Amino acid sequence: MDNIPFGQPNFSEAEIEAVARVMRSGWVGMGPETLAFEQELAAHLGAQQVVSTNSCTSALQLSLLALGVGPGDEVIVPSFTWCSTANAAIQVGAQPVFADIDAHTLGLDPAGVAAVVTPRTRAVIPVHFGGLGQDLLALSAALPPGVQVVEDAAHALGSTLPDGRTVGTAGHLCCFSFYANKVLSTGDGGAIAVPDAALASRLRSLRLQGQNTDAWQRYARPSSALMPPQIAELGLKANFTDLQAAIGRVQLRRQAEFAATRAAVAAVYGLALSDLGLRFQRGWDQPGHARHLFTVQLPPQWSSRRDGLIATLRAQGIGASLHYRPLHRMPLYAGLKRGQALPQTEAVADTILTLPIGPCMSADDAWRSAQALRQALGAAPWPRDLPN
Repeated sequence: MDNIPFGQPNFSEAEIEAVARVMRSGWVGMGPETLAFEQELAAHLGAQQVVSTNSCTSALQLSLLALGVGPGDEVIVPSFTWCSTANAAIQVGAQPVFADIDAHTLGLDPAGVAAVVTPRTRAVIPVHFGGLGQDLLALSAALPPGVQVVEDAAHALGSTLPDGRTVGTAGHLCCFSFYANKVLSTGDGGAIAVPDAALASRLRSLRLQGQNTDAWQRYARPSSALMPPQIAELGLKANFTDLQAAIGRVQLRRQAEFAATRAAVAAVYGLALSDLGLRFQRGWDQPGHARHLFTVQLPPQWSSRRDGLIATLRAQGIGASLHYRPLHRMPLYAGLKRGQALPQTEAVADTILTLPIGPCMSADDAWRSAQALRQALGAAPWPRDLPN
């Protein structure tokens, strides 16, 4: 029986041909394909500008740099996230400060954020966990004037916020990921949705070591070829490539297809696990959820069995996983908790597990995964047919 990977990307012949076309062109670095991808992604989101990057991690770091966050500043982040969220603050010299989450949304709790604000707070990075758009209006209301919001939307391309806006159009810098298992995959890479042209121009410079021009601009304009780029500030080497952009342009056209597949998988899970007393993330069955992850929270009395359940599913070829082990329990961040309680983070972290979901899965794959979890929990097989 075939394995069911956690999040296998779906690449068709169209993506392969797009890469071959760019390779035949002789220009594989950042150039016209990247510019086209940025414009198409901006149109898809409804964002004013998009700046592509080599990863979402770099996108977060560049965003903080562009906003002037640095040594002496504090950046509020969830502990219940991938390390990039906190590392971006550390990499610009700031101090990440952990705030608690809401157990239903799995994103930052505005009250938890308000509890850790200090005069040094310069920014907050909410995570649109699993593809659920977080309530940014409530979060902003919990912040004093002048505190910047940088959205970590690594999971949330295609998601909508509770107020109906598309993630990436709320007026903040908003960072996306195109890693292998994301809703749009270019193998790796990222992008920043930017609310104004001046800030986008600065980010484009910062992603190329602070240069005022890139190689394609110098190549495409022979008159400027002999003019060396000027560097006014320290940036990163964090640009996208045309090889990635070629894949991304095709993947962007396939987003409706992928979203339908993820919705079908989630519907099977919702049906076949409905009687087990599990908690699903709020909004998992709503159109505005990108469904990058499908998580379930076990009843508290089963927490000691969680890691064993994941191991049992993996032994059967079911790509179950864990999102996430909280950062404040890891050695690198042990000194950052500063004594504040994170009760919801602790409770969720001990009971959550992730079932496989992705654009290569079928309803039959989801059914098999759900039945394997039922068996591991000692429950009878679900007797109903697959949903239509």
